[in-house]
Amino acid sequence: QPSRLDKLFLEELKSIAPAIIITVAYGRILPKAVLDLPPLGCINLHASLLPAYRGAAPIHRAVINGEKETGVTVIYMTEELDAGDIILQESIPIKKEDTAGTIHDILAERGASLLLKAIHLLETKTAKPYPQDASQATYAPPLKPEEEKIDWSKPATEIYNLIRGMNPWPVAYTYFQGRRLKVWGASLLDKMTGLAASPGEVISVGEKGIKVSAGVGELLITEVQPAGRCRMSAVSFSHGHVLKKGCRLGENSSVKE
Repeated sequence: QPSRLDKLFLEELKSIAPAIIITVAYGRILPKAVLDLPPLGCINLHASLLPAYRGAAPIHRAVINGEKETGVTVIYMTEELDAGDIILQESIPIKKEDTAGTIHDILAERGASLLLKAIHLLETKTAKPYPQDASQATYAPPLKPEEEKIDWSKPATEIYNLIRGMNPWPVAYTYFQGRRLKVWGASLLDKMTGLAASPGEVISVGEKGIKVSAGVGELLITEVQPAGRCRMSAVSFSHGHVLKKGCRLGENSSVKE
């Protein structure tokens, strides 16, 4: 990926005389001089069902938002980001246990296949591109560091989706006893204890993990990573720390009096 699309780069590109230019997860707008260069056009593979989730973090945002479906789209590149005509598109389901990482890997494989199909259609002049419905466009801005922190006052479902959407990068986190604790894995509970507990309060520590109260509902934390340590099961973490019922997770973490 060139660091600068300057005159020297453009001249070098012209000397290559590409029949087609393909970008994947490029995240930048090519100048018109480049867009007009290849006879078959400039195409981009984007990891969403455009016009939904235009922008830099479509996979993360789809999982964090609890979407049930996403996909890959091959479009013509234009002077507007992710707004070109659609050449091909393929959808996949987002399962309850999927993370941003698992979805990325599936879409990488599907996307490679879709690109080959798109190239064939363009070479044989049989492509039937169609415009995006701009009125349905949504955006996936880059993740901000402050979004990684778990807000235990939110519903358990939202926290669960955040943990999935931040895995394997940048990883959601909370605090325990003033130290950052990354949360790699969790699961939603079908049955709640019904105990009165405040957000972030540990309800129980068992063989399957650490059960924590959220703003609405409860969450079972299954895998964590303490600061400066390797990933481990939540159970292993609880054995090595004074973590028990009544402890709190979050910036003001402590033991409930």
